Amino acid sequence: MLLGKFCNLLIIMKRIVFFGLVAAGFFLSVSLSAQSSKPLPRVAICGLAIESSTFSPAQSTEEAFRVRRGQDVFSYYPFLAADQPDRARAQWFPTLRGHAIPGGIVVREAYEKLVNETLELLRKNLPYDGIFFDIHGAMSVVGLDDPEGDFIVRIREVVGPKPVISTSMDLHGNVSVRLAQNTDLITCYRLAPHDDALESKQRALENLLQRLETGKGKPAYKVWIPVPILLPGEKTSTRIEPAKSLYARVDPITKRDGIIDAAIWIGYAWADEPRNHAVVMVTGDDKQAVAGAATELATQFWNVRNEFEFVAPVAQLHECIDLALKSKTPPFIISDMGDNPTAGGAGDVSWTMTEILKRPEFLNENGPSLIYASLPGPDLVEKALAAGIGNEVEGWAGGIIDYRYALPVKIKGIVKAIHQGDPAAETEVVVQTGSVKAIITKKRKPYHYENDFLRLGLNPRQTNILVVKIGYLVPELYEMRGDWIMALTPGGVDQDLERLDYKRIIRPMFPFDKEMPEPDLSPRFIQSSDKL
Repeated sequence: MLLGKFCNLLIIMKRIVFFGLVAAGFFLSVSLSAQSSKPLPRVAICGLAIESSTFSPAQSTEEAFRVRRGQDVFSYYPFLAADQPDRARAQWFPTLRGHAIPGGIVVREAYEKLVNETLELLRKNLPYDGIFFDIHGAMSVVGLDDPEGDFIVRIREVVGPKPVISTSMDLHGNVSVRLAQNTDLITCYRLAPHDDALESKQRALENLLQRLETGKGKPAYKVWIPVPILLPGEKTSTRIEPAKSLYARVDPITKRDGIIDAAIWIGYAWADEPRNHAVVMVTGDDKQAVAGAATELATQFWNVRNEFEFVAPVAQLHECIDLALKSKTPPFIISDMGDNPTAGGAGDVSWTMTEILKRPEFLNENGPSLIYASLPGPDLVEKALAAGIGNEVEGWAGGIIDYRYALPVKIKGIVKAIHQGDPAAETEVVVQTGSVKAIITKKRKPYHYENDFLRLGLNPRQTNILVVKIGYLVPELYEMRGDWIMALTPGGVDQDLERLDYKRIIRPMFPFDKEMPEPDLSPRFIQSSDKL
């Protein structure tokens, strides 16, 4: 009898479990159905990116920007290609994304035109759940302080306070209070050279998507800590200490509970504006965790300030050439740093080329081989095109925009190569004078890749000396080097910051003020964008 009751009880329990599972399955299917029917978030993409030196006489016009509009914007982001998972996570509204190689201050007309076009494109598809704001952070504009801060405020005036804005930046950008207030999620590169540029942009975008998909929205807390340090990128490369270990701290911090992202901005050294200094920012939902992480990073940054050194040996140009001539491991690369166009230099300072041509070692074609990359000289390019390969040409190069240190240099030699780019403004020629092969361009142009030389019939690996207008070497040049030194040459991005005429940066500032007091590195909580 007891056994029968037990069996009946067992049957009842099985039925309860069965119907419970059926009910759970029903509610799960309803839930999944509701989720699948939930509309994808509406996300716009926009941004302008350039580094602008205010110590250069050059100015950047609209033509300096490579502008992508509409669907063409996707071509800049491989992680948003049609077959990539992130592409399917939102309804995308790409507006305008402009990028320029570093240069002089942007003329106001160009800035206003590009910003107003962006705002007009944003208006066409309102409302938005999120904005991916892709900028550099070191743009200077004539008559305007803090252009990125101005840009994001104007975006907010169009889209309103509700959308979550996620900002991606270069670690050499500047984060003003205004930019910090109006953005919600913010991050920057963690490597210099910037091997992680696309990875960082994808992280900024995925942080945004994750907050929209989960309904968490804007982070509860943002902490911004200004660090009174202003150093050039060539002293803060993550290839060496202390930046290597400093930036290595960032990713583990982002794995802590309550933290979304953390970032350290070195800042941009060659603009004389109040926002130009280092910054630490951390975002997240746990107040104590966010504040503690930001203070930790800012304190460590300040503590190692005296350990920053140039990423390679530095010397005056004549000393660099002397060392290069003695080297047995080609190519000996000399970084012509003061006019580096990838940092904001005009790219046409002729001082270094003038000094090289004075050296007796290079007067004969059988002397030590030297490639110089490069100088803009549209007059000389036209003459070389007319003369043709193998024929003699004479003309002027450099000193068109930035002639403070040397006038245009006269180059007389044999045309060795011609490459006519598309557009024609990218035409470049090689003129050999003595044992120097000078690359002359119609417009300023950085040379980063081996193929930049190979297409001109030049083999940089087999030349004795390679002089490049650059600071720290980009990865391909770095791997190519036999030896390397950085020359303290003049220009709009002079590495000797203390001889630049700063008037507007916030003082005291390291390294300018040797006896400055300990700064206040306590956490500064930034108001949420929807409460401004």
